Amino acid sequence: MRLVVDLDLCQGHAVCQDEAPELFEVPKTGQVRILRADPGTDLEAARLAVRYCPTQALSLVDDEAEKES
Repeated sequence: MRLVVDLDLCQGHAVCQDEAPELFEVPKTGQVRILRADPGTDLEAARLAVRYCPTQALSLVDDEAEKES
């Protein structure tokens, strides 16, 4: 699994940073920066950040599932 951001959608609300500060950083004026694309043991926090992103700019991609298709 890896985190992906669509910067065309991100408006810098920082909900992701609130849900998973170990995975995301959002400057006061700017867009999200993914600190670690592989959420590892923080997968549940990553899922919450994706779920609650107000602009739906975040997603989790399962690389293994993509390889199988």
